[in-house]
Amino acid sequence: MSRPPVHPFAARPVVGVALLVGVVLTALSGRYGYHRDELYFMVAGRHLSWGYIDQPPLTPLIARISTTIFGDTVVGLRVLSTLSSVATIIVIALLAREFGSARRGQVLAAICAAVSGFVLGVGHMVSTATYDLLAWMLIALFAVKLLRTRDGRWWLALGLTAGIALENKYLVVLPVGALLVSLLIVGPRSVLRSWWLLAGVGVAGVVALPNVLWQFQHGWPQLTVAGGISEDDGTENRIMFIPLQILQLSPFLVPIWIAGFLRLWRHLPWARSIALAYPVLCVAVLIAGGKSYYALPLLLVLVAAGAEPTLRWVDRHRIQAVIGLVLTALTSALFTLPLLPASAADFVIPVNKEQGEQIGWPAFTASVATAWGQIPPAERSTATIFTGNYGEAGALRRYGPSHGLPTAYSGHMSFADWERPPDTNTGPVLLVGIVPTPEFRDCRQVGTIHAIVSNDEDGATLFICESPAQPWSTLWPKLRRFY
Repeated sequence: MSRPPVHPFAARPVVGVALLVGVVLTALSGRYGYHRDELYFMVAGRHLSWGYIDQPPLTPLIARISTTIFGDTVVGLRVLSTLSSVATIIVIALLAREFGSARRGQVLAAICAAVSGFVLGVGHMVSTATYDLLAWMLIALFAVKLLRTRDGRWWLALGLTAGIALENKYLVVLPVGALLVSLLIVGPRSVLRSWWLLAGVGVAGVVALPNVLWQFQHGWPQLTVAGGISEDDGTENRIMFIPLQILQLSPFLVPIWIAGFLRLWRHLPWARSIALAYPVLCVAVLIAGGKSYYALPLLLVLVAAGAEPTLRWVDRHRIQAVIGLVLTALTSALFTLPLLPASAADFVIPVNKEQGEQIGWPAFTASVATAWGQIPPAERSTATIFTGNYGEAGALRRYGPSHGLPTAYSGHMSFADWERPPDTNTGPVLLVGIVPTPEFRDCRQVGTIHAIVSNDEDGATLFICESPAQPWSTLWPKLRRFY
């Protein structure tokens, strides 16, 4: 049965809110520097493939496209990320429209998305979560349209979006799976009895197939990575799941998404499965030991649903609403955007460690260059720089040439596949961020990284070893690290 038509889309004010966020993100995009993941994505973008050890190919491809079009700088790299967040805010307003919101409700939904910490945080830099969030919002939009209209053709749009999202990150199976489980529990089950569902699954499978084949041919390495994350961080992720769900979106938005859940459950029976999908997803993430942000996108769907009842409260409490909006915007921006001087970022790092991962890479490279200078010039032609993680290797690839440094290698993630030192490199090895192991002979510490903030590189050691214990081709399988 067809549902009543929706209100007209409030295009001008909604797009205005989204573009304002785009202006803010652009103005701040170059204030700190590259995130460690961005340094990795840029190298991955120069080794285009249908897959990588830890991810599908879409984000590295987008990183390469963005730097090619807009310039090989921090600002140029982040242009498409900013545009993705602008689009995300617009889609959230469209979701509010599908839930029955008129102009004011759509604008409020856009504003809530614009001041949420998660949207600002993933929009500030390039990450798989940036494009994952947009994909989740589109999937939610198409799912809501499917339930509201009972038009099975929306399964095609949903399947196409899910297939593209699978080329970015496998997490997209979580919201789709949660929605299917919720439909089976509370209905309407009629949307599952459709050939369009099979067509949508087929479209998703065809689009995702190249990366699936790559993973199959390489022994499913991404499952190894995911297993490592769960094993190493699973307990902490479960303990911090609820607090981070509240903090990463914004504590001030909690009443809105609760109102959205209650509205969907009590007053929009055709959309109850959308409400139920969030707790179902949370259970799945907790069982898997996944990170808290894996479930955050569905909270934004509930925020969109909560815009309409929130308007009634706003009309009665205008002053409190303005104060709440300002506090939400200020706290979200403070903890997710580079507003503070770099030297003061330790204030926000306990809540958002990604701030610290954007600070200090040029200084890090300079410290490595100082250590490299302790290798006698006559031995440098056969010497090697070997790093502990992809962020360090990516930083040295980016900034090392200006210091006269050679190519830096790493056994971490896909760096292990792209290049390894030649066996002719039988001379000294500069270990960056690695405690010496039996694979390297006669090591001595020559330095320590002293970052101005508490990031992952602060305190990293620098060792010079006399030589590798065996040819690099023999050592390389032992030096690979998936997580």
